[in-house]
Amino acid sequence: MSTAYQDLTREVSRNLAPLRTHNPDVMHGFGALSKAALAPGALDEKTKELIAMAIGVANRCDACLGFHAKALVRLGATPEELREMLGVAVYMGGGPSLMYAANAQAAYDEFRKAAEAA
Repeated sequence: MSTAYQDLTREVSRNLAPLRTHNPDVMHGFGALSKAALAPGALDEKTKELIAMAIGVANRCDACLGFHAKALVRLGATPEELREMLGVAVYMGGGPSLMYAANAQAAYDEFRKAAEAA
């Protein structure tokens, strides 16, 4: 399977436009929930994004992998941190999570390469 996660995240963002137009209260509410959930507290934002990526792996959500990989690169997550988190996700989710852990690694690598090239 070949997925370009940068293209996928752009496409999903584009596809959300009708929801922003026709369901603005839902979209504002989701945005507020995201902002509150990721706000630094006892856990920093990077740790919270690692958790979000693990849940994306467990739920087998390709778009989640793209969005959270992009955030993890922005937040300076290291390849070692990502791989350690993926190990826990695989432990908790078994074989299906292992397959998506490989996709999460690909998404992170793609965004990291793009950030280094910029």
